[in-house]
Amino acid sequence: MQIGFDNEKYLTMQSEHIRERISKFNKLYLEFGGKLFDDYHASRVLPGFHPDSKLKMLMQLSDQAEIVIVINASDIDKNKVRGDLGITYDMDVLRLIDEFTSRGLLVSSVCITQYTGQEGADLFRRYLEKQNIRVYLHYPIAGYPQNISLIVSDEGYGKNDYIETTRPLVVVTAPGPGSGKMAVCLSQVYHEYKRGITAGYAKFETFPIWNIPLKHPVNLAYEAATADLNDVNMIDPFHLEAYGVTTVNYNRDVEIFPVLQKMFEKIIGVCPYKSPTDMGVNMAGNCIVDDDVCQEASRQEIIRRYYKSADAFAAGTGPEDEVYKIGLLMQQANVQPDHRRCVPAALERERLTSAPAAALELPDGTIITGKTSELLGASSALLLNTLKTLAGVPHEQHVISPSGIRPIQNLKTTYLGSQNPRLHLDETLIALSISASRSKDAKAALEQIPNLKNSQAHSSVMLSQVDIRAFKRLGIDVTCEPKYENKRKYTS
Repeated sequence: MQIGFDNEKYLTMQSEHIRERISKFNKLYLEFGGKLFDDYHASRVLPGFHPDSKLKMLMQLSDQAEIVIVINASDIDKNKVRGDLGITYDMDVLRLIDEFTSRGLLVSSVCITQYTGQEGADLFRRYLEKQNIRVYLHYPIAGYPQNISLIVSDEGYGKNDYIETTRPLVVVTAPGPGSGKMAVCLSQVYHEYKRGITAGYAKFETFPIWNIPLKHPVNLAYEAATADLNDVNMIDPFHLEAYGVTTVNYNRDVEIFPVLQKMFEKIIGVCPYKSPTDMGVNMAGNCIVDDDVCQEASRQEIIRRYYKSADAFAAGTGPEDEVYKIGLLMQQANVQPDHRRCVPAALERERLTSAPAAALELPDGTIITGKTSELLGASSALLLNTLKTLAGVPHEQHVISPSGIRPIQNLKTTYLGSQNPRLHLDETLIALSISASRSKDAKAALEQIPNLKNSQAHSSVMLSQVDIRAFKRLGIDVTCEPKYENKRKYTS
């Protein structure tokens, strides 16, 4: 994989910049947007960025930092699910606590926001307290965020629980957007000043990157990734007016900044920042070492996001305007779906076989295809063809005997009631593992699984969630044409 981003430089610069910001206050509340770890979007558009880079950076500050995790009470009550992980927000809070504490980071508490007595929130709060985790409640404020006189008063922020913290850096993070991280930070700043403590606020979000062009593919890829939130990148007008320097921010921060200014003025007498860009502490743009590599990686990400939104629309789980929006972003990035090399390869194989097909591009650029057969789906055939290619096993050589596949098919259809006799990816991997105990070719193929990481795949039809999850676990980025293999309304 070509490298476009210097991860070590990033860790050093980012931690130094945060330390500098901490030094300006007795206590700094740092809002962490996006994913604190497993940031695979960043690693895809900035090749060389490690998915856990932000966590490693935070670990360099572990002696100064503690973490507050924020969750919206309504998200608990509605069992809101993280789409990338398939778990509810409250379960993700527990996952985050485990991840942080296992790395020696202090999770001091959980704050439940927008609390109005929701039953689910009460159950979760009691569970956390039984685990000896401190829980604080923040409440809705009428007219938020425009009613500043009420918000910055004892009837606004003053009604919220004061979150007890002991360290100079308080990282405020959450399972996902809309949790109320900024409001928690500002509420704490209000309470700290009432206690005579000079507290500050800063924001750490990787995207959009403020010191690269507005229409740079990296920033366009961020818009594609947040199309469901209606985020739009824009020039920061406050920064341009204050400093005569063009920087990039996004609409929500620009729109809320005048309100934040007034809040700071009411809390501490003066706003410490002249622009939304001033609030940020992101150094990612200074660590791009090969801009061409990052641009190409970002174009590929925009195409992947396009297919994801098109599939969601075809499945009835996503809006059509999201497809149009990302289509426009593709035009701005000057890219088409067939720029993803596995796409035309899969479609051509489908045309030649008159059946669903799939194609994969290895990190070295090699293209491999797979077709549908009576034994295997196209994805399973593609996987076996790829592993055989990597292992140097002749294409015509079976690594799983057809006689070993048929009993599995019989189990699926006769005993488990499946309508699809062909093996899914996970079933194929299990069958390959069994074959590896008695076949040196199967064993050689199985040992190539780690070399699939960072490959790109495309299916000529929409895949089952079983296959999509398997591709993900293998480290393969997969996309699908927005059409079903058949007209059945339900696929398992």
